[in-house]
Amino acid sequence: MQVVYIENGQVTLRKAQRPWRPEKFVMLRLLVGGICNTDLELQRGYYGFSGIPGHEFVAEVVEADTGELLGKRVVGEINLGCTHCEWCRKGLGRHCPQRTVLGILNQPGAFAEFFVLPERNLHVLPDSIPAEHAVFTEPLAAACEILDQVNIPPGETIAVLGDGKLGLLIAQVLDAHGYPVRQFGRHWEKLRIAAAAGIMTELTDGQLPVAEFDWVVDATGDPAGLRAAASMARPRGTVILKSTVHGLTPVDTAPVVVNELTLIGSRCGRFELALPLLEHELIRVEEMITGRFKLADAPQAFARAAERGAMKVLLEG
Repeated sequence: MQVVYIENGQVTLRKAQRPWRPEKFVMLRLLVGGICNTDLELQRGYYGFSGIPGHEFVAEVVEADTGELLGKRVVGEINLGCTHCEWCRKGLGRHCPQRTVLGILNQPGAFAEFFVLPERNLHVLPDSIPAEHAVFTEPLAAACEILDQVNIPPGETIAVLGDGKLGLLIAQVLDAHGYPVRQFGRHWEKLRIAAAAGIMTELTDGQLPVAEFDWVVDATGDPAGLRAAASMARPRGTVILKSTVHGLTPVDTAPVVVNELTLIGSRCGRFELALPLLEHELIRVEEMITGRFKLADAPQAFARAAERGAMKVLLEG
């Protein structure tokens, strides 16, 4: 079979054996994969990664111990916990210290003709959701994680800093849950997607409000994002960090301490919360698709995804 491989900053295609399927795992055939910022960071050296990337996917089940799954279109949670530690017993396998992570940490990813995942990680897609939309389930779940972690009072205005893929999804999720959102970004062509959903957007050249919000989300993907988000927060405000950046992030902790800010790291979320939102009129994922490429054209797809202004680039199996 054909797989996408990252090594030493290069994206190539390789031939590989079809993977072995352990008990209680399923064999999946890729239908659609999505290239996200984490994949681009892996290419740049995040985690010292080499291997098969890809964790945003829609696939067809072609082998399974549970016959009812055969032929189903599925999406899948990317963390593979041990199932028996304290975190896994709490339903928080994404924090399992022994976990592997699809396409990121010790688990070959979805950018391959075939790959495997545990049955317990799968969610069957309703027929009403197109595969090109369902591929957004994982980042949409990450956006939903904010409301799973933080009890934000109804009616509170939330600032979202960043207009990339995740920033747009976060703004749309918060808006769909009834929160007033102000989204700040540097690209009008991206902000217009949020604006079309009724979100208040502001184009900025780096000038941002100071000490104006009790709730700020950093989704810039930029090392300077935390510093900017902290400056936007009022004393005793909360800053939610969604950016995953390769390398160290310099930050002046004095304003955080003096203003008694709460910093919350936020990562993966529950797919159960995300899937219904894919059919919500305020979640506009179709407009976030920049390009579609065949799996065999993965090097060109990664190059397109890395271009300035690009959003979601899809790989079709």
